[in-house]
Amino acid sequence: MILGIAILVGAFLWRLNAAGPDLPAGIALPDGARPLAFTQGADWFAIVVEQDGAERILILDRLTGRLRQSVTIDASR
Repeated sequence: MILGIAILVGAFLWRLNAAGPDLPAGIALPDGARPLAFTQGADWFAIVVEQDGAERILILDRLTGRLRQSVTIDASR
């Protein structure tokens, strides 16, 4: 049982010390946009922003940083 606990603790420590995902060095957001959330895929990343009382998801290309798609979130439901 002691060996099992030691293995679990070791696995947690090994996992917590692993390198995290590569993040972009900087992201240019539209004027007045406040970031709320961030997520990423293999060749893109997405930022949820609040701007002028509305929330939008901005999907950007990982290599160029260019906007691929913008999705407005309908909060009326």
